[in-house]
Amino acid sequence: MSKFLNLVAGTALASTLIAAPALAEKYGLGRPATADEIAAWDLDVAPDGTGLPVGSGDVFTGEEVFADNCAICHGDFAEGVDNWPKLAGGADTLDHEDPLKTVGSYWPYLSTTWDYVNRSMPFGAAQTLSPDDVYAIVAYILYSNDLVDDEFVLSNENFLDVEMPNAGGFIIDDRETSEAHFWTDAPCMENCKDSVEITMRALVLDVTPEEEGAAEAKVEETAAEPVEEAKVEEPAAEPAAEPVVELAALDPEMVKKGEKVFKKCKSCHQVGDSAKNKTGPILNGIVGASAGAVDGFKYSKPMKAAASGGLVWSEDELSAFLSRPKKYMKGTKMSFSGLKKETDIEAVITYLKSY
Repeated sequence: MSKFLNLVAGTALASTLIAAPALAEKYGLGRPATADEIAAWDLDVAPDGTGLPVGSGDVFTGEEVFADNCAICHGDFAEGVDNWPKLAGGADTLDHEDPLKTVGSYWPYLSTTWDYVNRSMPFGAAQTLSPDDVYAIVAYILYSNDLVDDEFVLSNENFLDVEMPNAGGFIIDDRETSEAHFWTDAPCMENCKDSVEITMRALVLDVTPEEEGAAEAKVEETAAEPVEEAKVEEPAAEPAAEPVVELAALDPEMVKKGEKVFKKCKSCHQVGDSAKNKTGPILNGIVGASAGAVDGFKYSKPMKAAASGGLVWSEDELSAFLSRPKKYMKGTKMSFSGLKKETDIEAVITYLKSY
């Protein structure tokens, strides 16, 4: 009997000890977080700029940092690679059936861009960027969306001066009150209508049930009409081959260097026998050619105007364009900020001459 009582008492004591912390709502684990530990997690940046650190970054620096950390997924010009998100473009597409939602076309606050890059990027190495690098990347993304010029410097001081195109495109979600009249406490689950009628038929699959009394006879197939024999046309005479214009001997080393520099252009342009128009036109024979002359490519209005004005891509014109595309031609669709080194420009033009 005494052993039984001791067992009961021991069980009761154990139950009391286990339940005591829960009853007191204190588990006795851990310690209060320090101010430094809280600051390490408190990274959010509000639309009014609250939370922004001191710093700055320009477009040109942003292009370099973006190329090193972001371009592998988002493309050299923020145009997106494969299924990775596009960060630029999509202007005036939000009312389309398939809108392109990018930083420039959709995001209402620049703080969202800064906060996301700072908190989550680059992929696999989040929070390794300095504040200045984040400012530079965001500046380059703005530039890629034609929202700032190539000399723009973004900082905590002018951050709120940047107006996003879709800032007024969002409304307060008031469905809880505005759509309340659609709701009922007891939704109808059966016999909700006096009668059910078929008003339309499925367009893709024939799954609409036949109405009662519908005709079951199938329409007989009409006899196939005899097919006329195809007329064999004589092959058209081939046009006379155009005279081949031989280029002056090109420096192989300069061509090789130009090929390396052209890697910055390959995401939009192609050269060679199998070249096709992409975001930009093919560049075969571009040196000395008239502007806007590639068949099948949709040029921007400024480029069409330049072509109508007789612009020819001489080496001097190409050099000026490649150094600062958007300064050379206001409104061009080319988002590339330009080549900084004259030797790179000379090399890439020499490379283009070889095609």
